[in-house]
Amino acid sequence: MTGTQIMVVLIVAMALVASILKSRHGGSHRRRSSGLPVTADDGEARRLREEVRLLKERLHVLERITVEKENSLSREIEELRERP
Repeated sequence: MTGTQIMVVLIVAMALVASILKSRHGGSHRRRSSGLPVTADDGEARRLREEVRLLKERLHVLERITVEKENSLSREIEELRERP
């Protein structure tokens, strides 16, 4: 084998070892000093939590409006049935 072929084999071997280590240790996630994985920066995580909280509040309001409309519609139907 020539020097170039040996270099190619070494590069491929290093890439293979690196990919194995990356998959074993979850290389797609950074780790905090405490050892906990970090998938997004803290600012974005806080922003997303706030957005989820606001969406939950909106959903709660929409559910309440829907129930109120169903109840008022039921009352109106009953009132119409009771009329002679």
